[in-house]
Amino acid sequence: MKVLLLTGLGALFFAYYWDDNFDPASLQGARVLLTGASAGVGEELAYHYARLGSHLVLTAHTEALLQKVVGNCRKLGAPKVFYIAADMASPEAPESVVQFALDKLGGLDYLVLNHIGGVPAGTRARTPQATRWLMQVNFLSYVQLTSRALPSLTDSKGSLVVVSSLLGACTRPRLCGTGSGKLDAAAKFALDSFFGSLRRELDVQDVNVAITMCVLGLRDRASAAEAVRGVTRVKAAPGPKAALAVIRGGATRAAGVFYPWRFHLLCLLRRWLPRPRAWFIRQDLNVTAAAAA
Repeated sequence: MKVLLLTGLGALFFAYYWDDNFDPASLQGARVLLTGASAGVGEELAYHYARLGSHLVLTAHTEALLQKVVGNCRKLGAPKVFYIAADMASPEAPESVVQFALDKLGGLDYLVLNHIGGVPAGTRARTPQATRWLMQVNFLSYVQLTSRALPSLTDSKGSLVVVSSLLGACTRPRLCGTGSGKLDAAAKFALDSFFGSLRRELDVQDVNVAITMCVLGLRDRASAAEAVRGVTRVKAAPGPKAALAVIRGGATRAAGVFYPWRFHLLCLLRRWLPRPRAWFIRQDLNVTAAAAA
């Protein structure tokens, strides 16, 4: 009897995690606002959405890079694609970006939050100015974009897709070294907490807006690998595959996406086994090297 019960539970577990109800046709004509779209996973997200026939508004800091991505999206078949260069360090940028998307697309079905920023060159990491900059770019701008887009997403019964990292989902800021790295981890941790609270509030109010949290590994780019050399042992995740995992999760209204899959185990360990969790994370993150830097 116990064997049958365990077999049944195992079958349900695998059916839940391996069920694939992704319909690419559901994204044809979908209205998507994508941040951080000029490079890395954001660029790959834009290309996947373009191939699937979505209407796009892309935003990032650098206009020249955005123009290149927009041109490639048009070649890949995007029926409509617009861009707006914006610096998320500016408190006014999130409002103007969402308004631009609403004006161009007439509404939103997906808000995909993918941007991230480190302390600008020439700015000391442990100053109040650096703290304000990091919190605005990596936390407050996410809240502002969400707040402004939520009425449109509510009308369309749309989806909010948040691209995060292992640091934000599985660790506390104290595990992540000092200086800007610690501040960035604190912002990401606060971000995950905010969206967890928002999801509960939407459930209470019976608002049909899905929130998909996506935990990804490093981008498969030379610049990303060089930036974390000596700080992490994690192998970079292929950008196109990671981006497709994000899109599939958002389209199926999944609560969470983990790429590579083993990150899900680390996130589960956060509650189940705090001490082993910290040990596993330290196998991936060379905390001593990060602190010394």
